[in-house]
Amino acid sequence: MKTQNSQPVDDQAVDWLKTVRQYVESLRFGMVQITVHEGRPVQIERTERVRLDKPSNH
Repeated sequence: MKTQNSQPVDDQAVDWLKTVRQYVESLRFGMVQITVHEGRPVQIERTERVRLDKPSNH
């Protein structure tokens, strides 16, 4: 796999990108936060919000 600027991406990068994508796709309201140390992602957090002000269509 290559990034948009044609640089190779290692397997570890692909794994964390897949995790971030899954977290984002599974949220209706919330945020995904990535913690980076020395240029490498080391932690991914997901915070989900549940809205109670409007009836849910689901």
